[in-house]
Amino acid sequence: MSNVAGGLDVDVNSGSGLAPWERLPGYVFRPYRGHDDHDAMAAVRLGCARRDRTDARSVVEGIPTAAEIAEASAELDDPSQNQVLVEHNGGVVGYSTIRWWHERDGTWLYLHRGYLLPKHRGQGTGSALLNWAESRIRQLVQQHGTAQTAVIGANAMASEQEATALLLETGYRRVFSLVELELADLRQLPEPLPAGIRIGAVDPSNYRAAWMTVVDSYADAAFTQRWTFESFLATADPTCWRAAWDGESMAGVALCSIRRHDPTVGEVEELSVRAESRRLGLGRALLLDGVRCLREHGAKTARLYTGTANPHRSYDLYESAGFRRQNEYVRYRKPIGV
Repeated sequence: MSNVAGGLDVDVNSGSGLAPWERLPGYVFRPYRGHDDHDAMAAVRLGCARRDRTDARSVVEGIPTAAEIAEASAELDDPSQNQVLVEHNGGVVGYSTIRWWHERDGTWLYLHRGYLLPKHRGQGTGSALLNWAESRIRQLVQQHGTAQTAVIGANAMASEQEATALLLETGYRRVFSLVELELADLRQLPEPLPAGIRIGAVDPSNYRAAWMTVVDSYADAAFTQRWTFESFLATADPTCWRAAWDGESMAGVALCSIRRHDPTVGEVEELSVRAESRRLGLGRALLLDGVRCLREHGAKTARLYTGTANPHRSYDLYESAGFRRQNEYVRYRKPIGV
């Protein structure tokens, strides 16, 4: 490591691409150091919440605790190289994280996400974080040999005005967005299931069928991550999973769960109906049965999110069941060479 005049502390061999040192007096960029950083990172997220209109109960991107940040950091590949913090006068004022995955169409997506306290915006620090992330991503792409299929990704809530402007100014384009919806009161739900629909719990003998039902529903969807059966099993929690059957074949699933850090909030993680069984009321029946199960296990409200360009008009289904829009989460991309 090298301490450079002007206050930035970066790996001089990383090709970090940070803004010129003299433009950011008093700021220090340094690698993530593990446990000791989690409280400060959580404080950054809390400090950004009012300005960016962050929804604390969001299941897409809320206000994480230090424990949740610790869990997310532990899941990163080489977090000390792929997470950088910004300090000013000895305190952490921002950070940026990089992760990557393989999508169904063969694309390798390298995603960066940065956060900066509002009073430190507009001084070049956000641009420096973005430059660090892009340079680190290009280094990773070279190491991984994925240049032919790699793209740079970035996320921003529609309510994050400064982040949105920075991304658009630096060559990113909006490719899709997610809308989060909430059913605010689970005490009042529509009437029972339509006659003739058989819905029940999902037990281990049904796991592969449930996984395939979800995977098949994304067959024609763009920008979706590959989801292996092993990944499905690693996070399986069937307490509030519900499935519908057509004869002996699984026709659809609602994979619901209670939020671990806020048990008053339930989440509909997946709602999938096979193509040949759509337009029969199965989706609505599964959704409501899953929400009832969430209520039985202590949830007071339910959340879910869906793509704004969903071809199956799921947005209409969710609104018909009483869900209401909360926030929009925009996904941006940029070619590696730009």
